[in-house]
Amino acid sequence: MTVFTRAQLFAYGAFGLPLALVALPIYVMVPQLYAAQLGMSLATVGTLLLGARTLDAFIDPPLGRWMDSAKFGGYPGFILLALPLLAIGFGALMLPPPLSSDGLVLWFGASLVLVYLGYSMATIAHNSWGARLTQQRGERTRLTAIREGCALLGVVLAAVLPPLVGRTGLCISFVVLLLFGAALLLKRSPRAASMAESRPSAHWLMPLTQPRFRWLFVVYALNGIAAAVPATLFLFFVSDRLLLPTQAPMFLLLYFLSAALALPLWTRLAARVGESRAWLAAMLLAIVAFLWTAQLSAGAVVPFAIICVLTGAALGADLALPPALLAGVIGRAGHGGEHEGSYFGLWSWITKMNLALAAGIALPLLGWLGYTPGTTQADALSALTLAYAALPCALKFCAAVVLWRAPLSDV
Repeated sequence: MTVFTRAQLFAYGAFGLPLALVALPIYVMVPQLYAAQLGMSLATVGTLLLGARTLDAFIDPPLGRWMDSAKFGGYPGFILLALPLLAIGFGALMLPPPLSSDGLVLWFGASLVLVYLGYSMATIAHNSWGARLTQQRGERTRLTAIREGCALLGVVLAAVLPPLVGRTGLCISFVVLLLFGAALLLKRSPRAASMAESRPSAHWLMPLTQPRFRWLFVVYALNGIAAAVPATLFLFFVSDRLLLPTQAPMFLLLYFLSAALALPLWTRLAARVGESRAWLAAMLLAIVAFLWTAQLSAGAVVPFAIICVLTGAALGADLALPPALLAGVIGRAGHGGEHEGSYFGLWSWITKMNLALAAGIALPLLGWLGYTPGTTQADALSALTLAYAALPCALKFCAAVVLWRAPLSDV
């Protein structure tokens, strides 16, 4: 029986911190930087972001399959290949030189493609590495929990650092943490015996031939959209329904800290009852807590803070348990040590498409129902509440029903 030490767990999981640190500024800071400060039109910024994100998502499945069949060092080799892409791409994106309008558009597009490619390569390799290390229920959950805990810390740092150190300081901090995390991962993390070996090639859609993976894929997609919808609408709801725009950072901090603190609890529960039952319990907790949101009125600071704590705790399970379940599915399919990259390539694709689908569902729905940002009309605010609270609960309930029916308790 393999039992990882805390040092081994940290050596593996620490690489998740810089990966989270690079992701949040791209979503939050970059649109404002290029549109408000550098004068690029919102339409151009939006089009380039959409194009780069779509290209990035659809590259992931074949990229994962390539990792399984490549002969130049396995997942560690791809980690090394991703490092310069991430460092150069993020630096170029956050610190553009003086350029003409056309030159800035080209710089922005090329930087996005570079950093997204490095991010995809690093995350797929990192996740696949963890899945290959063990098939033991308790240990695979510990691995994913420490990785996601480090990622949550990276999210907090990404929110705190920019006002303190500026864009240059952020880039320097990212490169230092990236190299530190990579050194720990490559030098100190446990490795599977077959990690550097070439493995049989398979079509990148091969995981979809496995029934358990299809069940898990559907659950993960439904649950992911349910989580992404309120994330997309969070600032609108806090500002227009609760009338608490200045409290938004506090609510987010409560949410992510609760997720981090809950990770050990979900790890212990998963070791006792299995990842699927523990995840089902988290979904039910999230539904019960979030239904309360529909009853809130303006100024409800304490009730919404409690909701953030409870749903944040459920988020801990959403982060740690699905990848652990996927590792079990890979093992049950007999693909352990061979095709982890193919599975996590599709997993990365649906993770990114969840965000796109959430925006594609929630924002047009709100517009159709008559909501516009800043409105005070009762019907429009009711529409916002419907999209923010009711729609995610309905989607998460569907995910819970599918998970309850899915043949995943034996993985």
